[in-house]
Amino acid sequence: MAVIATVSSNGSPAATPVRFFSLGLEVFYSSWNASVKSRNLRRDPRVSAGIFAPLVGQASSRGAQMFGTARTLERDDPSAERYWEALRWQSDHVERGRSLDEPPTDPITVVTPTRILYTEHWLRRAGYAPRQTWLANDALD
Repeated sequence: MAVIATVSSNGSPAATPVRFFSLGLEVFYSSWNASVKSRNLRRDPRVSAGIFAPLVGQASSRGAQMFGTARTLERDDPSAERYWEALRWQSDHVERGRSLDEPPTDPITVVTPTRILYTEHWLRRAGYAPRQTWLANDALD
């Protein structure tokens, strides 16, 4: 699970848990166009995503904070196909009692990060700082 934070119309944050998938450094999820998070993203594409692993002890916190922009791809958009191939919608359909003969028609929202802050306290054992930052511009150098 991830928590997706968008900017509401009055400027306050709106955070929503979502079941997410990933391709490379992008994360994506399916959502209804009428949802609050989708409406917020149409108005302001800035987004933050928090992804974390369950704690095993005090020194085991591990997770990523992603900052970037989101775009919504309708089901018939040709660029959405690669995301639909990676999204395991079949298990979701089974859980909801839906037929596997009817693929979803919902849009996909793709989060493209410009910055990722990764935290893993076990990195100290290997001599690294527990927080690592990745910037999109660094990848171009």
